[in-house]
Amino acid sequence: MLRVLIVRLGALGDVVHAIPVAAALRRSQPDARIDWVVGAKHQEMLTLVPAVTTVIAVRDRRGEADGIAIPHAIARLRRERYDVVLDLQGLVKSAVIARASGARRSIGFSRKYLREPLAAPFYSEHYDPGGAGIYALSETRHVVTINLGMLTALGIQPSTPEFPLATRPSTVADRMHEATGGRYALLNPGAAWPNKRWPPERLAALARALRDRHALRSVVLWGPGERDLAETVVASAEGAAVMTAETCIADVLALARGAAVMVSGDTGPTHIGAAVGVPLVGIYGPTRPERNGPWRADDVTVSRAAQCECHHLRRCRATRWCLLDVQVSEVLAAVERRLATAGAVSQ
Repeated sequence: MLRVLIVRLGALGDVVHAIPVAAALRRSQPDARIDWVVGAKHQEMLTLVPAVTTVIAVRDRRGEADGIAIPHAIARLRRERYDVVLDLQGLVKSAVIARASGARRSIGFSRKYLREPLAAPFYSEHYDPGGAGIYALSETRHVVTINLGMLTALGIQPSTPEFPLATRPSTVADRMHEATGGRYALLNPGAAWPNKRWPPERLAALARALRDRHALRSVVLWGPGERDLAETVVASAEGAAVMTAETCIADVLALARGAAVMVSGDTGPTHIGAAVGVPLVGIYGPTRPERNGPWRADDVTVSRAAQCECHHLRRCRATRWCLLDVQVSEVLAAVERRLATAGAVSQ
């Protein structure tokens, strides 16, 4: 039996983007043991992935209460005697975990695809995806495709990405279904990086337009630290939007599965929505939709990545924030195009 360890600690969207690796492994090796080391903050996501045998949640952030300390996790990993470990993170921390696991083979990306190049010496093997590198503007392949390519080191050829995710009951989604009559747009104003958040007042204007033009009410999604953003959208939407209760991952999955369309920036819930196939409109600035956007051909992105002066920076340092140039009319047109291709436009 093949014993594989995946290391991808976070963030949420990056964990979602790595799920196809576990799915492809499971399809190729049905009896394999496939374990995953993840940051405690994101362990819930992986409990919904049936392809994963065991989730090892570690405290990879200072002050975290959940998960186990990394030294204790390493001791546990060494007892499992893995055949191979795949580090999809590319940090020194993740590379140390990978090498210290004691696996016979420790595989990571080549230096130009590592977030922290000092991680490179910790791997026994390197996978080079080719191309320009992780942050190069000329790199147009999606991160899901790049991740899947690492499986070629195991003799597994990349295939169409699969996102096997379990369904769990969600009282939050049930209430939103009832409040909207079962047809709604899902709006997500939050993101960990402030410069990925389209202004909530513009999301509110979008909600009003969707109500007036398509009789489509909006549900506003929010998570920890994002309540104020959601309240601003709802308060400015003049009855066109309703706010969820604070959501867990299972709630986000259920809300996305029930939505006619989802509108969001580059953040975890967007990638969860893409994984379950909700029609998507993504709003992008400091990151590139070619690499981080929805991967379905019918999905639509409104992007200012070409104009952004702060690529992959958490806060805007330019004179004018690029997402301020994204007008409501442009996003509305994108949503209407996506509704049309999904057959969900109501006149």
